[in-house]
Amino acid sequence: MERKLCTHISQIEQQQLIDKLDIFKIHGKDRHGRKILRFIGKSFPARFLNVDLVKSYLKEKIYPQLEKEPFSVLYVHTGVQRSENFPGISALRSIYDAIPINVKDNLHAVYFLHPGLQSRLFLATFGRFLFSGGLYGKLRYINRIDYLWDHVRRNEVEIPEFVHDHDEDLEYRPMMDYGLESDHPRVYGAAPTMDSPVSMYSMRCIS
Repeated sequence: MERKLCTHISQIEQQQLIDKLDIFKIHGKDRHGRKILRFIGKSFPARFLNVDLVKSYLKEKIYPQLEKEPFSVLYVHTGVQRSENFPGISALRSIYDAIPINVKDNLHAVYFLHPGLQSRLFLATFGRFLFSGGLYGKLRYINRIDYLWDHVRRNEVEIPEFVHDHDEDLEYRPMMDYGLESDHPRVYGAAPTMDSPVSMYSMRCIS
């Protein structure tokens, strides 16, 4: 279901919100010298943005910078909450369908940083339906920031601090990669014993 904006937020305010939150930013290059469009998922205020306005914003401010040469997308999924940041399946399809054909042709890779179990399942189920033209095949899951540098030039892309913090959590709680998240505080240092409560994990999917 496509989500609409809160009616008390004007179009100008929505545009200002997109700029202020720095949701879409073109900077840096990947290892092949292609421009990078960075998209911070946690910053996307889905409940407050109109889909048509998002499409218009991209058309006016982003696509003109991408229509003449190859580029890649870095999508940062860290901290995304479905209730806050997910615009809905029909909205995603509408935004994708509005991308100019020459921009689609110039897109070579989508680096998906910190995918959760739910997002993997969602894309495995709906990815080919939502994203035609081979985009699904360009998707590259990146579990750690260190692995990102195999594809992206390290000093050219700004990664927010909360993303680094989450990456550190994953080092101490590797089961989070598989949708298993500890119900207990982190314990660094010695490994927990079998009868320790820290060794027990709940089967709670993370977004």
